[in-house]
Amino acid sequence: MSDLHRTQADLHRAQPVPGPDEPLTELLQTATGDLATLFRQELELAKVEIKEDVRQAGKVGGMLGAGAISAHLALLFMSFALAWLLDEIMHPALAFLIVGVLYAIVAAFLFLRGRDEAKQLKPVPEQTVETLKEDVQWAKQRKS
Repeated sequence: MSDLHRTQADLHRAQPVPGPDEPLTELLQTATGDLATLFRQELELAKVEIKEDVRQAGKVGGMLGAGAISAHLALLFMSFALAWLLDEIMHPALAFLIVGVLYAIVAAFLFLRGRDEAKQLKPVPEQTVETLKEDVQWAKQRKS
């Protein structure tokens, strides 16, 4: 069982509800203790969720970096091959200029596409936000 699932199970574990005969101080102590426990569990859930996200992002970053280096080398060799091929039918400077313009167009397209994708990222721990909403509902029900 992962840390995230264990933390979720702790959040949903039933707490004994004080009876109507208990003094007000015991009720307040129980409520305070429950809120403190709830806060600690929510914090722990957020930590676990963020830790898993960061670990996954690190792996993805490594793979993307290795792929980018390989792609850069491939692009470099293919660029020279294309420029030398065009060199057979035109001036070498013009051949290299055409290859450079092609890559500038591709770079602009990729940059704009990446910017649009970055705007769609959600850096909020969604599961923690959802459980916090559930906790607010629970507290409202318990209060009434």
